[in-house]
Amino acid sequence: MATNQGEGNRGEGRAAQGGGSGNSQRAENGTGQKAPAKRGFAAMDEATQRQIASKGGQAAHQKGTAHEFDSEEARRAGQKGGEAVSRDREHMAEIGRKGGESRQSANRGARQGAKEEKS
Repeated sequence: MATNQGEGNRGEGRAAQGGGSGNSQRAENGTGQKAPAKRGFAAMDEATQRQIASKGGQAAHQKGTAHEFDSEEARRAGQKGGEAVSRDREHMAEIGRKGGESRQSANRGARQGAKEEKS
């Protein structure tokens, strides 16, 4: 039976070296508690993440395992997403209000322009 003898000593070694438990890298989450520090991919800046993800996509295409949507499949996926969004009545009402406000302000602008031309 294999045992992990070094497993329990990892944190102790870091603490002795001044590394601690990473609390200095933790951020406030608004509730007064410290959120865990981001690690690995999540801790990288967005440009580095994109670069790494791009390499993964290129490798998948070279290997032949990448999935490419055809137009019919993309249409079905968009339709499915639209149906999911439209189930949220509050969200749809908000969109409708914004559209109505936008149209109303556009109509006001057009009427203002017409009045100025007559004068």
